[in-house]
Amino acid sequence: MEKKIFIPESETPKRWYNIIADMPNKPLPPLHPETKQPINPMDLAALFPEALIQQEVSTDRFIDIPEQVLDIYKIWRPTPLIRAYNLEKALDTPAKIYYKYEGLSPSGSHKPNTAVAQAYYNKKEGVRKLTTETGAGQWGTALSFACNKVGLECEVYMVKVSYNQKPYRRVIMQTFGANVYASPTDRTQAGRNILAKDVSNPGSLGIAISEAIEVAASDQHTKYALGSVLNHVLLHQTIIGEECIKQMEIAGDFPDIVIAPLGGGSNFAGISFPFLRYNLTEGKKIRCIAAEPASCPKLTKGKFMYDFGDTAGYTPLLPMFTLGHNFMPASIHAGGLRYHGASVLCSQLLKDGLIEAVALQQTECFRAGLLFARTEGILPAPEATHAIAQVIREAEKAKEEGQSKTILFNLCGHGYFDLQAYNDFLEGKITDHHLSDEELESNLTELQKFQPA
Repeated sequence: MEKKIFIPESETPKRWYNIIADMPNKPLPPLHPETKQPINPMDLAALFPEALIQQEVSTDRFIDIPEQVLDIYKIWRPTPLIRAYNLEKALDTPAKIYYKYEGLSPSGSHKPNTAVAQAYYNKKEGVRKLTTETGAGQWGTALSFACNKVGLECEVYMVKVSYNQKPYRRVIMQTFGANVYASPTDRTQAGRNILAKDVSNPGSLGIAISEAIEVAASDQHTKYALGSVLNHVLLHQTIIGEECIKQMEIAGDFPDIVIAPLGGGSNFAGISFPFLRYNLTEGKKIRCIAAEPASCPKLTKGKFMYDFGDTAGYTPLLPMFTLGHNFMPASIHAGGLRYHGASVLCSQLLKDGLIEAVALQQTECFRAGLLFARTEGILPAPEATHAIAQVIREAEKAKEEGQSKTILFNLCGHGYFDLQAYNDFLEGKITDHHLSDEELESNLTELQKFQPA
C-alpha cells in the first residue's frame, strides 16, 4: 500500500482553474463606496498590475501558468498526496483519509503558490516594491521569498499579536530581505488613527491591510499584494487541487468529502475548487467543507453583505459573508484565520448552498493537531488543525454509520514556527472563545449605510 503519491515535475499542471466560468450565479461586482456603483476594474491599477486585474475579472475556465512561475514552483511542487493510514487506525474508522501536504514550500505553507505568481506579474510590469499584510506570518514569509526570487523589495505589516507571538516568522521574512513592522504602526495615517484610540491595540488583518494599501497607493513604483480573498489569489492556489485530481487517479480513489481551513479563502479554494468543478459540470455530490475558528466565524455567524476588505475603508466594497470590517478578533492562536470576511467567491458559493461551513473551538483543534502529530509525524500549523478537527468529526461519523467515506483535506502548512502556541496549549493556557450576538450587532448595523439600494 502506497502512503505517498507523487506525480513527476513534468506533469505539474500548466493551468490554473477559474471557478467563475462554472458558477451558476456569478459573483456580484465590487462597488465604489460613495456611488455604490460597480467600479471600473482599471481603477485598481494603483494597487495591482494589469495582468492581475485581468485575472481578477476573467471568466475563462483555465488560465495558463507562465513558464518562469512554473520554474520557481519546481523548488517544492508537485507536493505529495499522503494517505493517513496511522490516523485512520487511531480513529478506528472505515473512512479513507488523504491529505495534500503543502508544508514543503520555502515558507512552510501553501502561500507561495500565489506569492510567486503575484511577484512575477508585478516585476514584469516594472514594479519595484510590494507591500502586504500578514497575520500568522505564512503569507508575509511567502511574499518575502517570492520577492527575493524575482528581485523586488518587500514591506510587510504583521498583526502585532502575531508579531509578538511568532518572532521567528519575522526572522525568516528578514532573511529573505523584507522589512517587517508590527501593525498598527505609526508609519501610516491608518495606523496612527488606530493607535490614537488605543495605544495597546493588538492589531488585525483588516488594520494591517489598510497600512499596506496606504503605503502602496502613495508611491507609483510600489504595488500591493494580498495573500487571500481576491479572485486572482484563489485562482493561483488551484494548482493544489489540480495536482490532487491526478494523484487521486493514481490512487484509484476519489473524495466524497474535501475539507480545508478558511480564513480569507485561498487555502479552501485551492484544494476544493477543482473538485467543485465536478459538481458544477458533471453533477457529482462531493461535499466541500470550510472549517473556520469559532472566534472569527464569518461564514457561520456573519451576514452576506457589502463590506470593506480592510479596517480603514480603503478598498472597494466587496459582497461577502462578514463580521464587519471593524470587528476585532480575540488574541488567539488561529493567526491567519482571524479575518473579518470571506472571499467573494467562497461567499457566493456558500450563499448558493454549493459548499458547507463549520466553526470549531481552538481547544478541539489543538487536540486534533496533537493526535495528527502523534500518528502521522507532522506538526500541523494551528490554522491547519481546523481542517483536521473536522476530518476527525467526519471520520467518526463514518464509523457510526458504518460507511467507508473518502476524505481529502489540505494540510496547508507545518507548525514548526508555532511552537509557542502548542506550548501554551500543553500548559493549559489556551481557552475557547464564544462570540456573542451582541459583539456582532453594532458592526453589522454600521454596514447598512454602505449597501446599495
